[in-house]
Amino acid sequence: MADPLLLAKNGTTECFLLPGLANRHGLVTGATGTGKTVTLQSLAEGFSKLGVPVFMADIKGDLTGISQAGALAPKMAQILAERGLPTPEPMACPTTLWDVFGEQGHPVRATVSDMGPLLLSRMLGLNETQAGVLQLVFKIADDAGLLLLDLKDLRAMLQHVGDNASQFTTEYGNISAASVGIIQRGLLQIEAQGGDRFFGEPMLNIQDFLQANEAGLGLVNILAADKLLQSPRLYATFLLWMLSEMYEQLPEIGDPDKPKLVFFFDEAHLLFKDAPAALVERIELVVRLVRSKGVGVYFVTQNPLDIPDTVLAQLGNRVQHALRAFTPRDQKAVKATAQTMRQKPGLDIETAITELAVGEALVSLLDAKGRPSVTERAFVIPPGSRIGPINAEERKALLANSIVAGVYERAVDRESAYEKLKGRAAAAPSSAGGKPAASATAGAAASASGSGIPGPASGSADQPASGGILDGVSGQLKDVLFGSTGPRGGKHEGLAESMARSAMRSIGSNVGREIARGILGSLLGGGKRR
Repeated sequence: MADPLLLAKNGTTECFLLPGLANRHGLVTGATGTGKTVTLQSLAEGFSKLGVPVFMADIKGDLTGISQAGALAPKMAQILAERGLPTPEPMACPTTLWDVFGEQGHPVRATVSDMGPLLLSRMLGLNETQAGVLQLVFKIADDAGLLLLDLKDLRAMLQHVGDNASQFTTEYGNISAASVGIIQRGLLQIEAQGGDRFFGEPMLNIQDFLQANEAGLGLVNILAADKLLQSPRLYATFLLWMLSEMYEQLPEIGDPDKPKLVFFFDEAHLLFKDAPAALVERIELVVRLVRSKGVGVYFVTQNPLDIPDTVLAQLGNRVQHALRAFTPRDQKAVKATAQTMRQKPGLDIETAITELAVGEALVSLLDAKGRPSVTERAFVIPPGSRIGPINAEERKALLANSIVAGVYERAVDRESAYEKLKGRAAAAPSSAGGKPAASATAGAAASASGSGIPGPASGSADQPASGGILDGVSGQLKDVLFGSTGPRGGKHEGLAESMARSAMRSIGSNVGREIARGILGSLLGGGKRR
């Protein structure tokens, strides 16, 4: 059994996070500047000490200091003495840096197929109709055996489906050209934001997160998110994809003595902002079920109202920093938070939330029986690692000594949908352009025959077809279909003319109009749509 993690203290009161219940998820909230980042770093450092790998997004660029041993500043030493907190032992956590754009860390990639239509629809901000079209495109690609690996594959597939929409309508349903255009424009916006570097291979292997060093310290994986946050939908969709990957790939282990991985979701409000109901349901499902994979998910946000109630109900460990009740929404958040935390006699939670100092929090963690403990007002224990960002030289050293150095840096572009569709388009004109005139005529004849319309007789253009019997049969068939003129000039109606006349007499009805369209379409050479 792993030792409990001391998270906060106030005099003789100590708040311990039990490792066996850390995968029951958690919530860290508070206004800007109240100490959420330090709490996040303290939690990550504590899990690393227990040998538990951690993943967290670095929104402000100052979490990388966890990779370096800290030095106690005089001001911090004075604060610790005033609050009666122990002096943390300097330590550095093994750290791997990641970056979707490949600039401040190892590149992180996913394939378009692995991302899937639901998450892509969220990333592109599609409505229900457009999301349905995107799902059809994925289905058509799967049925045709076309791999969707990067954005150019998806663009090529969208163009192919849009150009041949009539061929897919019967089997897959209507495909709107307008929806295809909107999706294409959305992909261009993602490219402009640098998102095209995220899609491709080699794809991220989740097992690279689940590492520890020789000393048994869990690996701290830090995603550089300062630039990624400029594209909120890309940021939220990327983190949700990672969480889904963990759920799909990791085996069931029940309730372990300590988590297999702890995942911190900073700026969590971006995940739920304008999210459709289907996506919120998916998030709730993943959060609820990923616990049995040994993964703990901790949402970090400014306001607890940012998290839907269905998800909030899954978060058992809570650290509440100060909230400022400057607006009606803030006042509502303070009241709602106070009502959802377990009351302690003599502690007015609603009043305390607005009075908390920097680094002070209301803490309610799960006890040994899985019940929320009474809420304690305490000071968060600061980390022993450096608080603040690393410099360029330290970043360079981390990247060079990383366990995945050189694994993800070079992109791989194997044959996929783009190359195959491009190859078909290049082959089509050459094969069509190489046909001689006689061959083209034969092709037209075969096409006409397949449509049920008589085509030209075989043979050269200036040489009549041999066989008087065939000529006679052909002439009789022509007379039956299109009528004939008698020896005295009398007109005899053919079958086609008779049917057309009958249909035109009933043109006033819907049935008549459909008959007329069918006959006229056949006579004018309109074939069956494919």
